[in-house]
Amino acid sequence: MGLKSLLLGETSHHEARSIGYVVPESVRCVQCGICSYHCPIEIDVRRHAWLNEPIKDSHCLTCGECVRRCPRGVLRFERTNLFDRAG
Repeated sequence: MGLKSLLLGETSHHEARSIGYVVPESVRCVQCGICSYHCPIEIDVRRHAWLNEPIKDSHCLTCGECVRRCPRGVLRFERTNLFDRAG
C-alpha cells in the first residue's frame, strides 16, 4: 500500500500522515541500509526492519522515502491510530 492510496479520501495531508506508519517485512530484508540512508530525519529504519517492528517514531514524517528507495519492496504503509493506547 502506497502513501497515495493511504491518503485517498483524507481531508488533509496532516490528518492523513497522523493515521499511517511504515511497516517492514523483515523476512525479505537484506539489511542493505538504503532505507536508513535516505531517511531525512535519520531514523534507523534498517534496525526496525531487522527487529520486524513498525516505525512508530513520533519524529517520522511519513514522507515515503524509505518505502520508495527500498530495492526489495520490504517496507509498506499501514493505517493506524496514533492516539490508540494499545499500540
